[in-house]
Amino acid sequence: MDKVRIGIIGCGGIAFGKHMPSLAKVPQAEMVAFCDVAGENARKAAKEYGAKDAKCFTDYRELLSEKDIDVVHVLTPNKQHSFIAVDALEAGKHVMCEKPMAINSAEAKKMLDAAKRTGKKLTIGYQNRFKPEIMYLKKMVENGDLGEIYYAKALAVRRRGVPTWGVFLDAENQGGGPLIDIATHALDLCLYEMNNYEPQMVVGASFRKLADHENAANIWGPWDPKKFTVEDAAFGFVRMKNGALISVESSWALNTLRADDGKIVLCGDKAGADTLGEKNVLRINGEKFSKLYTMEPDLSAGGVDFYAGTVGKPQDIEARMWIDHVMDDSKPLIVKPEQAYVVTQILEAIYQSADSGKPVYFD
Repeated sequence: MDKVRIGIIGCGGIAFGKHMPSLAKVPQAEMVAFCDVAGENARKAAKEYGAKDAKCFTDYRELLSEKDIDVVHVLTPNKQHSFIAVDALEAGKHVMCEKPMAINSAEAKKMLDAAKRTGKKLTIGYQNRFKPEIMYLKKMVENGDLGEIYYAKALAVRRRGVPTWGVFLDAENQGGGPLIDIATHALDLCLYEMNNYEPQMVVGASFRKLADHENAANIWGPWDPKKFTVEDAAFGFVRMKNGALISVESSWALNTLRADDGKIVLCGDKAGADTLGEKNVLRINGEKFSKLYTMEPDLSAGGVDFYAGTVGKPQDIEARMWIDHVMDDSKPLIVKPEQAYVVTQILEAIYQSADSGKPVYFD
């Protein structure tokens, strides 16, 4: 396989802002088909990123009927992720689906089952795993430098960062607000660094306290309270089967001066780590020779080549490694669908606990 022919389903903000620019930097990737219910979006994408023979569609099923497409990127609202991904897998395509995996765990399980049934490759767009601080920290964890990680924080907190475009505020299409939108990244990073995908129990709470404010201060301009049908903040505690605890904090609008979006904290019995540093982002803390220390590795100075040719933005590395894996089974699949499924299970459990006021237990 000299070229991987790709179909893009959903030509909105995440397609133009992340996937298509990153795929355009991969020499082996060729975008040959574009689909969007708004035909002009598909045509714009084809003009900017498409191959000479690129085709445009408004019905994703017509795109899937194209026999020469190898890979499909599903970049639609959350509600559509599962059925489009399953149809694509059944049509013989490999699938990259933007996060979150699905609107709930039942839909995510359909995707997982379809990938196993068809033998096609499936991954989810958790590009933050390819940040230099996360890759460096992963090496430290695997080396045993932190020891047993028994407490972690997944932080996705914004003071006023409500997305006002698309369907982000629509519970029907998105399945939730900041918890499913941005906390999904931070939770994924915690589970990935801990290499722990066995939750035992979840308790959570969600709030809609600021959403009705008219003309609210917001980095993307005031939101429309009438369209704001999801939570503005949600929090949870996840107890893992080995006793480890993960705190999950998320908000689009919260009266706080400490806003940490996509950040994590890990506490081990040998050392701790967080991505809260201002200069080099990653901070390692511990005790040595009866003294406390803090270390901030200089991640701008090069060093360990974590993955072959890892240079560029996280989304660029994600795209290149995904295409490498499609072309060669020996190349690693960094974001496994089984892992993304657990993330979805936990997020859903936080919502369920928030609704019921009771803990949610896993089998």
